[in-house]
Amino acid sequence: MSARPPKDKRAPKRTRSLTIPMRRLTREEIAEGIALAEDMDYRRPQRRSDCASGPRPCPFVSCTHHLYLDVNPNTGSIKINFPEVEVWEMSHTCALDIAERGGITLEEVGSIMNLTRERIRQVEVNGLDKLQQERFAAEVSELESLDS
Repeated sequence: MSARPPKDKRAPKRTRSLTIPMRRLTREEIAEGIALAEDMDYRRPQRRSDCASGPRPCPFVSCTHHLYLDVNPNTGSIKINFPEVEVWEMSHTCALDIAERGGITLEEVGSIMNLTRERIRQVEVNGLDKLQQERFAAEVSELESLDS
């Protein structure tokens, strides 16, 4: 009598994002990127109303709301969130489209952003803390203006 292997109840393994540090790029690659950016002649949407009815998946990967990649403004590193998928194969490309859908679960946000549910929860808590601090700072400055 042969024993069955135990079933794995964990979620399917997700592919980790790929980060390309700025210091790993050669001078030639940086110069090529600058030249390509200067040669590109396209009109990227400036407001949400410009892109809401635009093509999907969104072709504007350099948009801050695009989910394919992130650029760290402090280090210049590029994080490709979905290295195993091409941009046109993504089911969700715009964070604003997802926000318009309304409340979704941490699991759904995690699968859309290629992060774990726990990491999404941590980001949510940090964001709520920042909002609360800003509101408190605004209330304090309002009270200070009343005193003077």
